[in-house]
Amino acid sequence: MTQQVIHPMLKMQRQVHSLVKAQIIKPTDKIWKIALLYGDDWPHWKQELLEFGFTMQDPIGDLLAVEVWDED
Repeated sequence: MTQQVIHPMLKMQRQVHSLVKAQIIKPTDKIWKIALLYGDDWPHWKQELLEFGFTMQDPIGDLLAVEVWDED
């Protein structure tokens, strides 16, 4: 039996999606807004997002639109 490992960014994306579904944040909000929810872990996630080409001014909807998190 093979166990598939979930990419950390996919896990974060799912958490952000649940926040949007719960109407805590909106897809049109800027990515920096999730910093308030991640607290001390935010510097790590911010760096990850920057490495994937996001800016903190991009809408959260752009983050949710990613289908595959490849690290080429």
